[in-house]
Amino acid sequence: MRRAALALSAAAVLLVPERAIAQEPPGPLPRVAIDLHGIIPVFPDDNAQLADSRGLTVGELPGAGFGARAAVNVYLFRWKGITLGVGGEVFAARSSSTPPEGTSLAPVNERLSSADGQVSVNFGSAHGWSYLSGGVGRSQWSIVPTGQSSTSADAETLPTANYGGGAHWSIKRHLGFSLDFRVYEIKPGSPTSIGPGSPRTRLLVVGAGFFLK
Repeated sequence: MRRAALALSAAAVLLVPERAIAQEPPGPLPRVAIDLHGIIPVFPDDNAQLADSRGLTVGELPGAGFGARAAVNVYLFRWKGITLGVGGEVFAARSSSTPPEGTSLAPVNERLSSADGQVSVNFGSAHGWSYLSGGVGRSQWSIVPTGQSSTSADAETLPTANYGGGAHWSIKRHLGFSLDFRVYEIKPGSPTSIGPGSPRTRLLVVGAGFFLK
């Protein structure tokens, strides 16, 4: 209990804005906010068609990985407590597998990069706000066994839609903490000489980090 109390106290100190901000009445959202996040993409590791598209077995798919995300949002206008925003993001993530010795499984490197535009609805003030957003863009998904060459499936850009939400908490006048939970709907890939195209995939990406305003 003592450790939990200390942890909650530390979190409260970090999330409380500086005194100058606290004395001001809540104002509108900033004109621009830039998010810089570390992310965890939950890559599928049990999809047989995805494995077949690269000539792999299900046991060789790496699973969840890590990466980084950058997003820029411009807040256009406020109406009855709701602020409309537009923006865009890019992210890059990777994962790898290292099979146990003595098995026939191959080590595999998986990479995903994506770029898209987004529209958001935001609720709150400059001290802190939550949002729901969605957008469309394109992704490139590479799944290559270590030491082998990539194929046309790894170079193909796939139409991608995304939707999710998150929140921002101001810490200083121009700095804050932010969270984002987002689902990416990646369209199927084209068949190749190796196997069928990758399937339509729903990918969860969780991000956390800081934002500048």
